[in-house]
Amino acid sequence: MFIHWALREIHLKLVYYGPGLGGKTANLKYIYSKIDPALKGDLVMLNSREDRTIFFDFLQLEVGQIDGKKPKFNLYTVPGQVHYNHTRKVVLNGVDGIVFVADSQREMMDANLDTLLDLEKQLVMQGKTLEEFPWVIQYNKRDLPSAMPIDEMEKKLNLYGVPFFEAVATGGQGVFSSLKAIIKQVVANVHSQLGQAERMRA
Repeated sequence: MFIHWALREIHLKLVYYGPGLGGKTANLKYIYSKIDPALKGDLVMLNSREDRTIFFDFLQLEVGQIDGKKPKFNLYTVPGQVHYNHTRKVVLNGVDGIVFVADSQREMMDANLDTLLDLEKQLVMQGKTLEEFPWVIQYNKRDLPSAMPIDEMEKKLNLYGVPFFEAVATGGQGVFSSLKAIIKQVVANVHSQLGQAERMRA
């Protein structure tokens, strides 16, 4: 969370995390295509040989003001491959909420688990835990023949019982429900943080 006092904006960072080519970029591209051009910044895409990191920011006016300030969300994806550890660490620095994009294909479950463990490790280094941090799971690629049953994926990945959504990100299914859920969690968390800070000052 970063407060831009001059513009009276609260900047909040949302990161789409998951295995390589699991649908993170598809999520951000779809969201970007639907947001009012007057409310969003440029879409920036950094291509590597195996994966893509993209980001943009947008004002979310529907949320209303937080402590008299407008919420501005910065959305990021991170590379899924292990050898991009430094990039992931940089992108996760200061994160306020996470959408974990799991690839529903059965053959991708090991990659989902490895990436989730890596996410937890990265958060622990920031003094955070998945048990208390705002995050949701999106089970993407539900349209593919090899998609695992949701209850099976839940048992393996959703150990903390966070909100989850079925998705086909390329077509937009489940994309905005995932985004709205994480925004709701993050805004509630920010209200709580600001309230605690206010009480400490009193």
